[in-house]
Amino acid sequence: MRPYLVHDHQLTSAYPAYLVGTLCIVGGVTGFARTRSIPSIVAGVGVGALYLWSANRIRKGSNNGVEGAIAASAVLLLSSLPRASKGPIPAMLTVASASAGAYYGKTWYALRNI
Repeated sequence: MRPYLVHDHQLTSAYPAYLVGTLCIVGGVTGFARTRSIPSIVAGVGVGALYLWSANRIRKGSNNGVEGAIAASAVLLLSSLPRASKGPIPAMLTVASASAGAYYGKTWYALRNI
């Protein structure tokens, strides 16, 4: 059984959540290694874990995967948006979270209208 099938086309992909989740974890660990910032590692690993959990749920076709990815995107966007102009990393996080949020938001809307 493939997850979220509509007319034999896969409607959603777990790859964006896997990618952004991995980037969050690597970024959090890197931020901690460079500056010993506890908030960096806690936020990076926390949001990254939520993205990876969501990706796994999406891949398996289980409930709440898309909703989890939307929630992770919202948390990441709200935390990175105020710092977006302070350098390339916050700007990249803002773009990545907005893109993933838009993708999974569109997917959620499409799933509700099936």
